[in-house]
Amino acid sequence: MITLIKKYLAKSLIKLRAYRVKKTVGSYKGGIFVGGKTRLTKNTFLGENTSFNGMIVSGIGKLTIGDYFHSGPECLVITSNHNYKGDKIPYDATHVAKETIIGDCVWMGARVIILGGVTIGEGAIIQAGAMVHKDVPKCAIVGGNPAKVIMYRDIERYDELKKQGKFH
Repeated sequence: MITLIKKYLAKSLIKLRAYRVKKTVGSYKGGIFVGGKTRLTKNTFLGENTSFNGMIVSGIGKLTIGDYFHSGPECLVITSNHNYKGDKIPYDATHVAKETIIGDCVWMGARVIILGGVTIGEGAIIQAGAMVHKDVPKCAIVGGNPAKVIMYRDIERYDELKKQGKFH
């Protein structure tokens, strides 16, 4: 009996988190799964079948996330920074917005940090703990701090699976 109650509560929490995300973001195409604590902004725009297992978006910049995106737990996307070029030090009261784009079918491992102004190419994989500060090419697998390309997915195989509509 207790197991059934726990399962019901877990499913209810997932539905509640998805509801909150839908009410918060600028737009979404549908199919949102939120399995962990996730906080997005009104400047976040989601594709179809996005999956969040714990992600925070911080800042005032625009974030676009493509279709079939998956995040691991405790990920952070920072879409703006303090203005250090202003009239006070170490920075003034204004913020510099940075548009950030995450392409279709991107998979981010646990505790990934994405800095503003970055474009992550379609099919890329960001290894757990990576700190991404510059653009990531299509189907690249990156890791480290700062993140660097380690290798690439088999792009022909990726394109074939995409053509066949084999998404998770």
